[in-house]
Amino acid sequence: MDSQHRQIVFRPSEIEHRYGPGVHILANPLALTLLGRLSAKGLVQPDVSRLCAHLYRLLAQTVLAAEFPRHSCSIETRMIDATPFGVWRGEALGLDTTTVVVALARAGLLPSQVTYDLLNEVLNPARVRQDHLSLGRQTDPSGRVTGALLDAAKIGGAVDDAILLIPDPMGATGTTVCTALRHYDRSVQGRARKIVGMHLIVTPEYLRAVGEQHPEMIVYAWRLDRGLSSPDVLESVPGTFWNRERGLDDHHYIVPGAGGLGEVLNNSFV
Repeated sequence: MDSQHRQIVFRPSEIEHRYGPGVHILANPLALTLLGRLSAKGLVQPDVSRLCAHLYRLLAQTVLAAEFPRHSCSIETRMIDATPFGVWRGEALGLDTTTVVVALARAGLLPSQVTYDLLNEVLNPARVRQDHLSLGRQTDPSGRVTGALLDAAKIGGAVDDAILLIPDPMGATGTTVCTALRHYDRSVQGRARKIVGMHLIVTPEYLRAVGEQHPEMIVYAWRLDRGLSSPDVLESVPGTFWNRERGLDDHHYIVPGAGGLGEVLNNSFV
């Protein structure tokens, strides 16, 4: 084996922050360009779905490379017919890693399907599963989010020793993701090996909520939005003044954000 392939170190480019080691706000100009287009006023279908799918393919590739276990492999190349040295040996992804992708209706359905399809291409499809949960925001008379109601769940079995992926585009208040994880904790057999949230945009409020309720969760996001923070906070390293950072308006929508992405993806504005 060539020593350069014995142990591959993969570290995605990230912004500096002080939210803790389990939070990864990625620094990718291509993704930020595509996310800017997706967020832009006036963008409609089919471009919304196309851009969202592209962003999640990129994000799923990053999570696979950074978070999934490796194993040593040996592969005969086409040169094996010409020389016995036509064998590549090195470290690659562990193809038999048990993985569960959680589809959260409605905004999470397309991201989950994109992630699930990629995993089936890369890993052993027999070890990849997709679960479905139907959740809806609960709000008070002023429109503020007070919780998330789980209407239905289709869970394909235990999650013991699985990597649990939650592709939910907008990490706003954290109520949806925390409700989903509470359901797995209470109603699904086994404990996941690792839980990874995969988001387009997150807020400081979201990071605080999931960090307090599910500190074991790892978060990946293309962008951190804290647009309602004061100018001095916006000039600081994210997380420095966490309790003064604000990314949600009074109705718990992200600012600058992307609007109600679940509504835009489905052309259903309710």
